[in-house]
This record gives sequence, C-alpha cells and structure tokens, in this order.
Amino acid sequence: MSDAKIIDGKAFAAKLREDITAEVSKLKADHGVTPGLAVILVGEDPASQVYVRNKGKQTLECGMNSYEHKLSAETSQEDLLALIAKLNADENVHGILCQLPVPKHIDEQAILAAIDPAKDVDGFHVVNAGALATGGEGFAPCTPYGCLMLLKDTLGDLSGKRAVVVGRSNIVGKPMAQLLLKESCTVTIAHSRTRDLPEEVRRADIVVAAVGRPEMVKGDWIAPGATVIDVGINRVEGAEGKMKLVGDVEFEAASKVAGAITPVPGGVGPMTIACLLNNTLISACRANGLDVPNLGFDC
Repeated sequence: MSDAKIIDGKAFAAKLREDITAEVSKLKADHGVTPGLAVILVGEDPASQVYVRNKGKQTLECGMNSYEHKLSAETSQEDLLALIAKLNADENVHGILCQLPVPKHIDEQAILAAIDPAKDVDGFHVVNAGALATGGEGFAPCTPYGCLMLLKDTLGDLSGKRAVVVGRSNIVGKPMAQLLLKESCTVTIAHSRTRDLPEEVRRADIVVAAVGRPEMVKGDWIAPGATVIDVGINRVEGAEGKMKLVGDVEFEAASKVAGAITPVPGGVGPMTIACLLNNTLISACRANGLDVPNLGFDC
C-alpha cells in the first residue's frame, strides 16, 4: 500500500485539454482562427503509429485542425524537407512535428532544424533550446513542460528546492533542468557517469527520473517526503510471461518513502500530448498577434 500521494497526470491532462478546448472555441468565435497541428510520420514504426493516432484524435477533440502526413520509409530527405518547407509557409498550420525516430538514411538534426522555430511545438529546434536556456520566448519540449506543471500543482512554489534530474537527453533531461532553474531550484543533472548516484538522489527534494532503464532508481535512494516524477516507460516481462509497463523508478519501494510520486502508466505520459496541444494554441495566438492564454501554469 502506497504512503505517498499519487500524482494523477491523467486527470491533470484531461483538465488541461478541457481548458484548451474552451480557448480554441473562443479563438474561433472571436477571431475566426482555428489552430492547426501538422504531424509527419515517416515509415511504419508501430509505437510511432500509436502516438500519431493519439495526437490526431486529441487534436480534433480540442477543436483544432489536424494535418497528418504519412510517408513511406523510403521517402528521401529531400522530399521530407520539401514537405516541411510547404508546412512552414502554410498559414493554417501553427504547429509542426516530425515523429521520431526517422529512418536511418534521414538526418534527424537536419529535419528538426528545418522546422520554423515559431511552429516547433515539440520544442526541439536549437532556437527554442537557446530561448529556454536564456529566458527568451520560445517553446519548451512537451514532456518536461508537463513534468513542471505536475510539480507546481503538487508543491506550489518550487523556489529554493534542491532538484536532481537523472538523465541528460536533449528531449527531457537538459530542458527539464532549465525549467527547474527558471523556477529558482538548485539543480543537479545526474547520469550514468555520476559518482555515487544514490547519494546525489538522496539529497533532493525533487527527483525527475528520465534514463530509460527499468526501475533503475531504487526506493532507498529517495529522501523521505521527496517528490518523484518518473518519466520512464519501459516494457518488461511480468508474471506468467506477460509484458507490463514500469518506470525508471522502483515504484513500490519509492512510494513508501516519497511525499508524492507519479505512477507509470498514468503519470507523465498523458501530459505530453496535452502540452503539445497547449503549445499549438500558443503558436496560433502568437501568429495572429493575440494574447496568449495561461493554461496549466506559466512555464
């Protein structure tokens, strides 16, 4: 039985999507503007197909326009770049994302760099990464953006708290650290080469685990009362050979010590698409010179 508060990302994401739907309705009624999100899928990676389908469904449910471009795995980099250029120029498209991974013959960085930073609602463009690092106006990547919303909802003011981010990816770890710095946390980025990783984690009021290794962060690494955000989604073999989802944190043991913790599934996962839709709404408002609504939290 868990002693920690379970952070319900599914419920928070549902409320955020509800607020986004209301703002989209107002945008249409008052200004004749409908936010549009274009998603590009190259190839037939099964996990990517599920993500793209869910993104399209939720985009439409919020009253936005969804533009799906499904390309064969043999699509050339030149043709993909031409499609991105076309979407960059389309005034009805406010957000563009290319689902990763792309086939090996395509340069991922070249594709991300080709997307107009003003439409880069995934927050992966180097211009948006720079804006996040220097306090400028841009887009934060959706998963860390969602993590920050959950943290602020759980803890309120984060100022002065000691945070450890386990993982240093460009998609989660590094931007998560930047977002926490912006909230005046004292931030450590830990990783596979960190000396005495358990001790680093034990010093933290906030632990964000994003390493992609099943249950790597053990329960006895967590300080009593700490808040734990588990970004990991790992498929492992459970009882009777059935596959199950687990996070990067040893949930059962950690939940007996932590003050609050996200479950897997149902924690961070649902927040990612909700934040993607929020970024698309923001992009549509900026493109039309309109006030940007502050939904969730001002992150």
